[in-house]
Amino acid sequence: MMLTPAHHFRNIERKPEYLQLEKCMPPPYPGPVGTMWFIRDGCGIACAIVTWFLVLYAEFVVLFVMLIPSRDYAYSIINGIMFNLLAFLALASHCRAMLTDPGAVPKGNATKEFIESLQLKPGQVVYKCPKCCSIKPDRAHHCSVCKRCIRKMDHHCPWVNNCVGENNQKYFVLFTMYIALISLHALVMVGVHFLHCFEEDWTNLPRAYGLDRAGPAEAPVSLHAKAQPLTVRPAECSSFSPPTTVILLILLCFEALLFLIFTSVMFGTQVHSICTDETGIERLQHKDRQQQARSWQPLKETFGGDFSLNWCNPFSGQPEIPPDKDLVRQVSQSDTDDTLATEEPTGTTDEEPVEVMDA
Repeated sequence: MMLTPAHHFRNIERKPEYLQLEKCMPPPYPGPVGTMWFIRDGCGIACAIVTWFLVLYAEFVVLFVMLIPSRDYAYSIINGIMFNLLAFLALASHCRAMLTDPGAVPKGNATKEFIESLQLKPGQVVYKCPKCCSIKPDRAHHCSVCKRCIRKMDHHCPWVNNCVGENNQKYFVLFTMYIALISLHALVMVGVHFLHCFEEDWTNLPRAYGLDRAGPAEAPVSLHAKAQPLTVRPAECSSFSPPTTVILLILLCFEALLFLIFTSVMFGTQVHSICTDETGIERLQHKDRQQQARSWQPLKETFGGDFSLNWCNPFSGQPEIPPDKDLVRQVSQSDTDDTLATEEPTGTTDEEPVEVMDA
């Protein structure tokens, strides 16, 4: 069978028996409203735990190494509020991206009764996913990790243990944005802390112990000074010893720099995909989609309305997707050689599952 370029990644059978609708179980009884979505994947759960651990490590270093020991209370309060607010929003966005249904198609709905209820007209077809036995909407893809077809699936991200799709892309974008912001904030504070402590406190530490170049025997010490207890001032920079403080700050610096680069790239990629209305899978497959001019409309649809502070709020919801949206597709003239019209029971595509993970 000759395939057109638009169907380069499709393998459509002409035999109606291939559908095997009798093997599709009826759709499961819908769960209660608000049922939590969670993927039981060991790798994804481990990556999500690591994500929380790294954010909490940065929180520990920022508070107990840099801010609390500082004598500049205004500096500590302002930066503490900013960092904790960004960290809270980042973790909240992570939870929403992980626990929100990304737009999963109802599993097992490719039954004869359901297809008949669609009342297909001449020139209309539906496609069935042989992996999860569901009617696949337009631009939906099957994820081998979630084991479901996901509407407008961009990729499967192990860091949020979920697919990034039509329902949770906003939360994933916010997660990458807030992680990039707290990484940049931590890098700035580490730089300021190093400059301040090396100049004022840590350079005076050897002299306080009498370990400077003059040596303890040559250092002039009065009898009154000998009677006084030894005072060391590194606590103004950290509650820990200078070597421990340096190690903690260097680890935080590497972590912040790595995640600043990674999340900034992901944030830019996601915003570009939203503006061009092209998912990551479609971009990798080089599908011939009619590109739209970059505009605010796709951003409004993704973030839920006109620009406002709710765009940055991970607790604001997204518009609900009708369950039968884009299930029926219209056959164009170029597709007649590769699809089945409604005179036959249905058409089907055996699209291979595509899994794109960010490193």
